[in-house]
Amino acid sequence: MINTQQTNRDAERDLAREVSADLAARQEERRPLERGWQLNMNFLSGNQYCDVNALGEIEEDAPPFFWQTRRVFNYIAPAVDMRCAKLARIRPRLAVRPLSDGEDDVRAANLSSEVLSAVAESCDLDDCLTRGTVWSETCGTAFYKVVWDNSAGSRIAEDDEGAVYDGGARITPLSPFEIYPACLSESSIEAQPSIIHARAVSVEDIRLAYGVELAGRDIDEFSLSPYSAAAHSVTRTSPVKAVRHGYEIVIERYERPTADRPEGRLIIVAGEEVLFDGPLPYKNGPDGTRGYPFVRQTCLPLAGGFFGGSIVDRLIPVQRAYNAVKNRKHEFLNRISMGTIAVEDGSVDTDELAEDGLAPGRILVYRQGGTPPAMLTLGSVPAEFSEEEDRLSDEFARISGVGEIAQNGNSFNTVTSATGLQLLIEQDEMRLSVSYEQIKSAVRAIGRHILRLYRQFTPAVRVMRGSGGGMLAFSAGDLSFGDVILEADSELNLSPAQRRTVVYELVSGGLLSGDDGKISARVKSKLLSFLGFNALAAEVGGEGGQGAQGAGKNEPKSAEGPALSSNQ
Repeated sequence: MINTQQTNRDAERDLAREVSADLAARQEERRPLERGWQLNMNFLSGNQYCDVNALGEIEEDAPPFFWQTRRVFNYIAPAVDMRCAKLARIRPRLAVRPLSDGEDDVRAANLSSEVLSAVAESCDLDDCLTRGTVWSETCGTAFYKVVWDNSAGSRIAEDDEGAVYDGGARITPLSPFEIYPACLSESSIEAQPSIIHARAVSVEDIRLAYGVELAGRDIDEFSLSPYSAAAHSVTRTSPVKAVRHGYEIVIERYERPTADRPEGRLIIVAGEEVLFDGPLPYKNGPDGTRGYPFVRQTCLPLAGGFFGGSIVDRLIPVQRAYNAVKNRKHEFLNRISMGTIAVEDGSVDTDELAEDGLAPGRILVYRQGGTPPAMLTLGSVPAEFSEEEDRLSDEFARISGVGEIAQNGNSFNTVTSATGLQLLIEQDEMRLSVSYEQIKSAVRAIGRHILRLYRQFTPAVRVMRGSGGGMLAFSAGDLSFGDVILEADSELNLSPAQRRTVVYELVSGGLLSGDDGKISARVKSKLLSFLGFNALAAEVGGEGGQGAQGAGKNEPKSAEGPALSSNQ
């Protein structure tokens, strides 16, 4: 018995070492990409006098001369801020397309749409997208992890260990530093043989979650390696301090289903301990298959690359040139204003002159017969400085895709009609269409993950609060197997004023009225929700009998407590 236990223990340690070695190999393979992400973060935060050295580390650049100006004129940060602000205007609302026109399929699709809206509100999907978009705009790629949380949802019972909940989906935005694919040239998550999710976790959280005591150590959160003070004294790998004390690296390796393992495999390792080894926990693939709980969002997709490109990558060379032009221009202005003095050797006390300069009203004593000190004439600032500065400013607008039309007065000189100006605005917005589509694709994938999780972990009847304030009662069989789509109105990239104008035009044109010439309560509720008055929309929808359940004509079911599903 003792030999068997020792054998099992040795096998677990060998497995833990094998997973740790796999992570180390993937880290080494991806190191050039990580250094590029860290360089982007430095430039975005204003630390723009650094570069990747010959050893592949981020290193501070030393000025060639001590007197050279090294100010930073950060144009990257406002460009990224403007892109994030424009992308934030796209917050798609999820819906489900019924499999057919049958009454049962339509009812199931409406119920599934209500469930998606409720989960998106409870998980604060908008905030998750905002945080994920910041990562994708900075580093090129962001990820969302959609899992089942047994401690979420409604409280249904009480046991010796505390309250018992019916569980719910949880969405967590992840940085690209935490995801390690098996193949960097495979762009699809589903096609990856395996994916590692590695992160720094405190030893206390590991003990509470898995019941394993670990010693802990100092971990660099970005590189996921033991912290070395000597290495960080000569390099700066991140714009913020990212050292965690008393932490350990938790490695989750997800392996896709194969003929040998039809349910896939999940191995969780921390230190030299195997915390979990079993099948993939979620049936979030098509047709009830098990798959990865990750959704990928890129800023600029790259052909033959798992990780996408970032707009910051393209702006860094322009930013370097802009800083150089501005600093040289200011140095020239300093020479003109403060002057450069020419002194004959031995004619004056050069130490005193260097300390005080030629102050106004000062009595300057120089050697009899010598040449008095004189200011060199440097002329005016060359026009090439200003011309190059303007060219670089235009390049920022062209590359980032957020150039405001108002910045270019020629547009208003040549285009005078409102239609022409609207076309220019649409062309300006179209430059962000690739990033828009990436966000929409990620939202649709998140919606599919959510529905599949609720079908898996809702064997009995579940009761939850809908987004409109009503109550939803359903079981796994009530949820639709139709495809997740985006509602048509959420596809429009419109400002609040433009949305109101569209609604008013639809109402005045009579396109939303029924056969009796009146607008139904359901349509009124949709219109108010579209305009941002969600509370009023719920009240109008409830008065018209078209609340959360009424919208799908779903008969309420018995609100018996649903059976808890294990997270495995």
